Amino acid sequence: MYFICGGRIKTIAIINQKGGVGKSTTAHAIGAGFALKGKRIAYIDLDAQGNLTYTLKANSNGLSALDVLTKSATAAEAMQQTEQGNIIPATPALTGADATITTTGKEYRLREALEPLCKNYDYVIIDTPPALGILTINALTASNGIIIPAHADIYSLQGIGQLHSTITAVKQYCNPTLKVMGILLTRHNPRAILSRDMADMIEDTAKQLNTKVCKSRIRDNIAIKEAQAYQQDIYSYANKSNAAEDYRALINEIRI
Repeated sequence: MYFICGGRIKTIAIINQKGGVGKSTTAHAIGAGFALKGKRIAYIDLDAQGNLTYTLKANSNGLSALDVLTKSATAAEAMQQTEQGNIIPATPALTGADATITTTGKEYRLREALEPLCKNYDYVIIDTPPALGILTINALTASNGIIIPAHADIYSLQGIGQLHSTITAVKQYCNPTLKVMGILLTRHNPRAILSRDMADMIEDTAKQLNTKVCKSRIRDNIAIKEAQAYQQDIYSYANKSNAAEDYRALINEIRI
């Protein structure tokens, strides 16, 4: 069963098995940026840490993404409305998803759950955990495209390399139309020699994934951390900051 939505909905997963590279920040910024363009946005938080859930001030004690994946609730039932957009929130119990979601067809749970939402949203943005388990597989299977946030360092490079085999397997067995939209450099310092050298190496890795390094690079900016602390999107908190400018450029770059 494939994720057919009549061309009306576009699903983007933000993924990297390395933590701390800005997945939740990027998911929030992309969703908020599309919302400013008048698009109807839904977020899905699959990370047990719940950073995106927290930033959107959603309730993590009610129905969650785990309830959707275990078929205890529909996506519509688990969807919460917040001032910053609609979200299916995370729960700490997502850490046990690999032991809980084990039956045949487990890879397709999220894709199947999202299909009834096609008429309600233009974009679904999925925040993923820093691991390559069943949650990430569900995100990849449900998505049209993925963006890989990374720092210009050797650990990010290793993480992207390990991600390659997972993406290849998902494309072969679950989602042949999945597109790697690009590797997004975050906390970027264009003046640092090491950052420039590592960026060149990540360019080579991108070619192996049949993708590119995004032209937009998110410069290191304190406004991002401040916006998170105040539970606001970067455009509402600091619309003229480097981070807001960089994420706006990324949104204009996205083609899916």
